[in-house]
Amino acid sequence: MPHRKRRNRLAAILAVATVMAFGAPSARADSLTVFAAASLKNALDEIGETYERQTGTGIVMSFAGSSVLARQIRHGAPADIFISANPDWMDLLEQDGLIDADSRFDLTGNTLVMIASGAEAPAIDLTGDPALDALIGDDRLAMALVDAVPAGIYGKAALQSLGQWDAVSAKIAQTDNVRTALALVATGAAPLGIVYATDAGAEDGVSVVGAFPAGSHPPIVYPAAAVKDAARPETARFLAFLREPASRAIFARHGFRDPG
Repeated sequence: MPHRKRRNRLAAILAVATVMAFGAPSARADSLTVFAAASLKNALDEIGETYERQTGTGIVMSFAGSSVLARQIRHGAPADIFISANPDWMDLLEQDGLIDADSRFDLTGNTLVMIASGAEAPAIDLTGDPALDALIGDDRLAMALVDAVPAGIYGKAALQSLGQWDAVSAKIAQTDNVRTALALVATGAAPLGIVYATDAGAEDGVSVVGAFPAGSHPPIVYPAAAVKDAARPETARFLAFLREPASRAIFARHGFRDPG
């Protein structure tokens, strides 16, 4: 694909993603609103639908980068529950007194992978010297925001650990959330990207070409908690439901790992 056409496609996807990330869903008075990291979408949608069928309580999901959601909560967005893709954004809200600290727990975990466009892309040895800058060439490496969104933060740490960051930092296409980085690679707007393994598993248009060693980045943990002043009984019931075996089985089926 010519570079100009690829850049135009990349810009269009980023523009749509920005609108989607800041769009807030409406919620009924008898529903719960869950602000959750974008990488949890497939699993949480299934869990939410199961809970609605069993209880009759509506679950309204709002997915975006954890940084976006945390900032929205700080500005008074009407969320009942927050699920972050790393502890840092949850820690910030806890320090601000905006979550119920007693309700907080580590929900699930994940792994970090390199993906490429297409279903049968060749593997890359990330533990050796893959010379990513040469593989990227004049194109871009798709990642979530490397200083704000957890997937980008983990990815930057992994590239630094492997000695690749300095060579590729100027070639990164940064996105508001990890699912948008996934979309850039799936559509061919970027040849390579760094996402969670669960994201890669949810998209047929990409191949996992390498897995980052666990020690190359902090452990990927998703903490969950009730937002302060939203801790009504139904909030606690849904948080408990997330920890039940049926919910954990859904997370496992979508590729998530035990947070321990």
